[in-house]
Order: sequence, then structure tokens, then C-alpha cells
Amino acid sequence: MAESQSKINLYAPFERDTILEVRASKMKKMRGLDVMSGIDKTIIDGPVYVGRTGLEGDESDPTFHGGIDKAVHGYCSSHYPSWASEHPSAAVAFVPGGFGENLVTAHMNERNVCIGDTMIVGSPSALTSNPDSCLLLQVSLPRQPCFKLNHRFQLKKFAPLTWKHSRTGWYYRVLRPGFVQAGDEIRLVSRPHPEWTIERIQEYLHRNQDDEAMNAELAQIEELGAESRDAFKARVARSAAQKKRAEKLARWRDFRVVERHTETPRIVSFVLEAIDPIVPPPGDEKSILLKPGAHARVKLGNDLVRAYSIVGPPDDASINRFQLGIALEPQSRGGSAFLHSQVFKGHVLQVSANFTNAVPNAPGISHHIFVAGGVGITAFLTSLEYLQSIHVSCELHYAVRSSSSDDIPFRDRLSQLNPGTVKIYDKTKGQRLNIEDIVKNIPWNTMLYFCGPSSLVLDAATQVRKYNVPEGEVHFEAFEADISGDPFEVVVANRNDKTLQVQGEETLLEVLQKEFGDEEVGGSCCVGNCGTCKVNLKGGRVEHRGTALTAEEKGSAMLACVSRGVGRIVIEI
Repeated sequence: MAESQSKINLYAPFERDTILEVRASKMKKMRGLDVMSGIDKTIIDGPVYVGRTGLEGDESDPTFHGGIDKAVHGYCSSHYPSWASEHPSAAVAFVPGGFGENLVTAHMNERNVCIGDTMIVGSPSALTSNPDSCLLLQVSLPRQPCFKLNHRFQLKKFAPLTWKHSRTGWYYRVLRPGFVQAGDEIRLVSRPHPEWTIERIQEYLHRNQDDEAMNAELAQIEELGAESRDAFKARVARSAAQKKRAEKLARWRDFRVVERHTETPRIVSFVLEAIDPIVPPPGDEKSILLKPGAHARVKLGNDLVRAYSIVGPPDDASINRFQLGIALEPQSRGGSAFLHSQVFKGHVLQVSANFTNAVPNAPGISHHIFVAGGVGITAFLTSLEYLQSIHVSCELHYAVRSSSSDDIPFRDRLSQLNPGTVKIYDKTKGQRLNIEDIVKNIPWNTMLYFCGPSSLVLDAATQVRKYNVPEGEVHFEAFEADISGDPFEVVVANRNDKTLQVQGEETLLEVLQKEFGDEEVGGSCCVGNCGTCKVNLKGGRVEHRGTALTAEEKGSAMLACVSRGVGRIVIEI
């Protein structure tokens, strides 16, 4: 845990401090983004009233900020010299108010402030003569950093550094309303949890999340705000439920098709519902919900297994009920053809109990650009809806055969996205999706996502290399994969040097699963997106396909679902 480089001893005990500045702001657009924020707070001269939900006239985005537990934000100004020294490119921005704090102090910080600390605020004379009329605050939560800090300081991946160094700031709830102004004194009145500093809570909130004893203890601290306390409660409940379900949960579960809809002449959607639903633990009902970008693996005819993007229902897709959107592919190997021609309402399908997330969650990104073609929209639709629900800037470039009502799947849901979010490229009108224009003009700190036919993905890969987009800021999602090639031989070194043959129309994953079982060799998307099938490469040359591995990883690993060996290779599973 890094200590501030200021001259102040941040570990010195705190009993009283002086409020150097009081700050507030109205919501306003962030520079370069169509996102509203209250982070740009200005100094208030003179006394200001502090009610149960914060300073009078102060505004914040209620998605992540504000409310009873986050009424007032405090920050230690002694951190700013450290930030400026560590990030000289943003040094001019690391000044009091930079983190959007309401109260600026120099000595109070995450190392000497504890959850549940009660503070009284006022002038020295008021604190002595009439303390019952003074503002009374209680420390309720560590501040949870979001992408807006990255954007404010123009530093990519800055937000996580705030909790890694324990320089996040903290929130107060208001126990007794009153007034505050610069120069007031803030005094410690009571400390019910002296062992739980903000720094120590962040240890288990972020850095060491699997300590069951600490999770259980923190879940019982009543003074801890709901945001963090609920997170600890959920971990406790999840751990208990996982232990109970570990032996009972089957690898494959039966789902019934309860709805089938024709989205376009080529795309059909299916809503699947578990015949034996999994009941979440009490108080952790959200634990069964699926994250945006999840995939489901479905068993089809002749034991064929295919992975499909989950497209909903919006805000309600779970391990018990979800929706798929399937396009009928001209070169189908049996998956889409089987679903389109043989699966109808009432049909029972087997679905893997393990859902995977291929679309990355990039919380520190300022802006998200999605590029999709045809049924590729299914990979990103839930991510777009989620990002807009939490007021994160995003846009979609969508190439279709025709913009007519019968050629755009999930049109109603696309129309509900914010105005200006979706740009349609209609092939029948000669409208061309120019990926190079998109890539070369991306705003700062943008994440790119691509999903579509192989021509779209290959063009995108060419452009991101041409314009030096970092690997960590682009994601490729394929819905088709070239898996054929020359036969090759594979030696599995950690299975007694077992030697296997992979024929031209087989994948390495299929051969490994036939030999060792799918519990030994996992797979999910089967098109090189998710990385579930990654195996260690110990020797030989590989023709790498798919997008889940970085350039560095390709030196020691391969994707068994799409990549192919050349001649003879040696792997470990």
C-alpha cells in the first residue's frame, strides 16, 4: 500500500482537522463526452447548508453517486503532490477539487479515518458554545472510482490506481444537518470500529476479495454503507451457495424453448427457460443474472455443440432464462440450420451450466464504439443497453443488407437507445461502413468492439494495426470461424505424451474433448473469441486464428477451437 509522498505523516492519528475548502457544482457535460457529471466542483465562499443528501446546490449522477450514504465526499489534499509527481503529464490537474470532493482537508486520510467515525463540524466557538447545533457527519463508504477520473485527468487506467494506493477519498452520511464553511474545524466524536480504516476496508473490497472471514465480518458492520456492505453480503451468500451447489450442479441443464420469434427472414430468436431453475441464496437474488456479453453453449443434433451470444431479456437475462438470436448461415455445419428448421416452442435443449463472458467489461474507458454487421449485433446489444443505463458514452455503427423493417433484428430495442447512438449503413442504398474512418478518428480513451462476417473483422484488424490501437483497447468478436486446414499431429505432454491426429475438417478442441472429455478440456464460443479453450504450447509451429490471445500469449499458447498446428506440435492441457 503506497504512502503519499507529501511531508505530512498520513499514518499519524486523527482527532481534529481544518476544512480548507468547501466545494459544490451543478451537473454539466464532461469535456469531449456526451456525459453529464458533477465532478467539476467549485469553491463556495461562506457557509452552506448541508442536508441529509448533501450540500445545498450540489448535484451528482445518481447512478454511482449521491444519496444518503454518499451525501458528502471528503478528500485529503496531501495526496495531490504525490499524484502530480507520479503523473507529470496531468500535474496541473492534481489540485484540490480534482477528485470532485466537497470537503478538502490535509491530515484526514484513508489511513487514519475509519468506517463509522462520527465527526462534528463547526467554528471553534460554535463547537464549544453550541455543539448541538453543529453539523454531524458519519464516515459511511470508501469512494468507488469510475471512468470519469480517467477522463478528467486524461490518464488511461488511472481509476484503479486510486484504490491500489488507498487515495480514493471517502463518503459521509449526514446524521444532523447544519452549516459548513472553509476554516471550520472537523473533530472526531466517536469511533466504533477503530480496526477498520478506509485503507483496510479497501484491502478486502478490492485487493483480497476471497477472504471469507473478512467478508463475513465486514458484512455485519451496520455503519458501512449499503454499496459496500451489500457487496460483502453477496460474497458471503455466494460462497455458501457455491459450496452447496458444487456437487449438485450438473454440467448440462435442460431448457425449454418458451418463445420463438422471427426477427428477420434470416434471424430467429429463442427464449429458453430452465426446467429445473436454480434458486439464488436469500438476499443475493442478482447472483443468477448474466453479465452483458455472455455466451451460452447449446447441444444440438448429433451432439453438436455451438456457442451463441445472449441478447436478453434486457436487464433480466439469467442462468435460468435468456434469449438467443440465431442467423441461418449459408455454410452452416449444422448449428443454425438445426435451430431454424427443427427447434420450436416446447422443444427441450441442453445448455452448459457454465456461461462465459467474451465481451470485456472495461470500466475505466471514457467512450465505447461498437461496430457490427448483420447478426453481429447480438454480441453487443446487451452491452449497449447496459452502458446507457449507467450513463456511459457509447455509439454503434451497424452495417445491414437493408434498413427496411424486416432486415434489422431487435429494431425496437435499438430504437430505445439514446438519440444519435446508432448509425445504420444500408447496403441497398450504397452506404458503406468505413472502418478506417472510425478507427483513425477515435476519441481519447476509447474502447473499440468489432463483430461481423470475416471480411469486417479482417478489415478491422488491419486498421487497428495501421493506427497503432493498443491490444487492450480493442475487442474482436467473430460469429464465424475458418477451422479447416491441413491435418497435423499433436503430442499432449502432460498426458503421458499421448499422440493424437487432427484431420483437415476437425478442430484440435474436438479431438482433445473426444479423447479426454470436455471437463478436462473446456470450450465455449468455438470461434476464437473467449479464450476458454486455450492450451499451453510447448513446441512446434502454430497457425494462429481467433482473437482471444495477445501477440505475447501466442508465443506460449494456442486456441484449440480454431488454431491449427503445422506438422507436429507439443501441448499441455
